[in-house]
Amino acid sequence: MPTLHAPDGTLLAYHATGSGDPLVCLPGGPLQDSAYLGGLGGLTAHRTLIRLDLRGTGGSAEPEDPGSYRCDRLVEDVEALRAHLGLDTLDLLGHSAGANLAALYLTRHPERVARLVLVTPGAAAAGIGTAPEERLAAARLRAGEPWFAEAYAALEEVTAGRGTAESFGKIAPFFHGTWDAAARERHAASERERNGAGAAVYGAEGAYDPEATRAAFAGFGRPVLVVAGEGDANTPPPTAEAYAKLFPSAALAVLAGAGHFPWHDDPEGFTATVADFLR
Repeated sequence: MPTLHAPDGTLLAYHATGSGDPLVCLPGGPLQDSAYLGGLGGLTAHRTLIRLDLRGTGGSAEPEDPGSYRCDRLVEDVEALRAHLGLDTLDLLGHSAGANLAALYLTRHPERVARLVLVTPGAAAAGIGTAPEERLAAARLRAGEPWFAEAYAALEEVTAGRGTAESFGKIAPFFHGTWDAAARERHAASERERNGAGAAVYGAEGAYDPEATRAAFAGFGRPVLVVAGEGDANTPPPTAEAYAKLFPSAALAVLAGAGHFPWHDDPEGFTATVADFLR
């Protein structure tokens, strides 16, 4: 497993799999082991995926300063990886909360981003909110599922601001296109592989400057792709569309039947969409 040192000396690990030009991949969670990205549904047949283990996750060391888990402070870890790889510019992919980190990297280093792929992106860095009804509308696409009634009632509580640990646990099916045994295992693994203490710092006060990020987006003329899952209650299609509109000319792809992890729900469609964009 290759490693490098961050500017503050923290040891960072990354993983290179596949073939072709590199695509640097930033995981979500926040602060989840990048292993969950896997081969992104077969994208390794088209690109060498460079998965960065953010500090305190996977093979990367925990930092001496816990405050360095904050998203804006992780930007220079990404820049250190770029320099370590000897790349003048990056093709960059961010998933979920990792899209916030990708957004801040673009804000600070726009000249270093050649192409940007945002998969079911977290939108806090850009200051985009999601209306409760948008989440509920995405969830209602699953109304025929045997677990729907209990999960939907929990989602109503969460979107009304009355969420508890129990209700948050019950809405997990709405993040997956199919709530089968494999999805349940992936969900359980995400709980085990996440740095909870770091996650609490990731989006802390001061992490984001939406005005600066929106200005950077508005001036970014290079290719951007936003990928959404039709049934994703976390980043429903209207949120993804609003995100895409912040760029001068971004492509939006909404994958039918997919949730928050579209490379599992529609691997062929996801791979074809992203690979075509990156060509």
